Amino acid sequence: MESVQAIKQRFGIIGNDPKLNRAIEKAIQVSPTDISVLVTGESGVGKESVPKIIHSLSHRKHGKYIAVNCGAIPEGTIDSELFGHEKGAFTGATQTRSGYFEVADGGTIFLDEVGELPLTTQVRLLRVLENGEFIKVGSSKVQKTNVRIVAATNVNMFEAIKKEKFREDLYYRLSTVEIMLPPLRERKEDIHLLFRKFASDFATKYKMPTIRLEDDAVLLLEKYHWSGNIRQLRNIAEQISVLEQNRTITASVLSGYLPNIGSNLPAIIANKKQESDFSNEREILYKVLFDMKNDLNDLKKLTMELMRSGNSQQVQKDNENLIRKIYGDDDEEEIAYEEPVSQQPAELLQIENPAPQPKPEEDKYHFAEEIEEEETLSLQDKEIELIKKSLERHNGKRKAAAEELGISERTLYRKIKQYDL
Repeated sequence: MESVQAIKQRFGIIGNDPKLNRAIEKAIQVSPTDISVLVTGESGVGKESVPKIIHSLSHRKHGKYIAVNCGAIPEGTIDSELFGHEKGAFTGATQTRSGYFEVADGGTIFLDEVGELPLTTQVRLLRVLENGEFIKVGSSKVQKTNVRIVAATNVNMFEAIKKEKFREDLYYRLSTVEIMLPPLRERKEDIHLLFRKFASDFATKYKMPTIRLEDDAVLLLEKYHWSGNIRQLRNIAEQISVLEQNRTITASVLSGYLPNIGSNLPAIIANKKQESDFSNEREILYKVLFDMKNDLNDLKKLTMELMRSGNSQQVQKDNENLIRKIYGDDDEEEIAYEEPVSQQPAELLQIENPAPQPKPEEDKYHFAEEIEEEETLSLQDKEIELIKKSLERHNGKRKAAAEELGISERTLYRKIKQYDL
């Protein structure tokens, strides 16, 4: 079995970080077996090196090694790419095609960005992992394959499972052994080593002297976050190698190539979140105002019905049914705002010489004074009087008064504020 250092030299891996060394050790240990491996880590940490190590040290090293970027293949064609298709299976399928699992029989398939696979393809992949069987698109014939699957992802798989974007059973089949590669910001002692390696490579490639970092530039390099990891570091080294005339790089020069230094990216994200929250609150406010408008219209209708029929018990029953329909059983919450009303119905409607109202057997309004036929009344005045008397009868308890008046506590609360009772 080859040593970790020998593997590093063989595959051009730079660094002495303990987490990196442990990842390589695990790759060496699982290579002789056929168990599935899941390589995890942020984008740009070099996950593609691990499946190459595993394949080269396994008994399948003389078989085919195929790397598939699952995120780069359109959803409509990925099944055909992986499992093949029969002639005429879909528009454009002019001939039978073998998929990667058929071509790589006896070898290794590296599924990069496996978290991007569609759910339908995940079902097919699960079958391959369980019993080595697959079916071509447009075929009914079951075929067998013997491949070693190594997958990689930068997606948080548990979050993807929680959001039902990735199958939990497939995750546990893929991650029999999980190898995690650390981000570059956690390998501070390796950052300068990698930069020197890249600078040397680009000096040879472009036939120019190698750039060198001063001490303050090295400190800046090690403190930087490196969200793009090794891929970003390599890109920065290439830019400086090509653009800078002076081959000695200071911190001030280096800072010009490092994006977002001194910026507060989380604050930008927070501002977007606040804007989104404000939009949601505005929509909720519009809905509340719309509901209040409907509530006022319903109250007008019930008041008119009471004036016409004089049957207070039936109107009260209709009001309670309407409230249950609109608000459910929870009508006890007080709303600390007033409904915008341009003109109250009492100011529009006047009753002259109303017909005598028969008193029901169980009249809930028996505390009101009897109305003489000749008397001209204002609806608003009588409404105020009814509310006052009901509140007095129940010692100011709005819930009991609302029940007696046949309206919701919410409507009573609004009326109390409206008439300044």
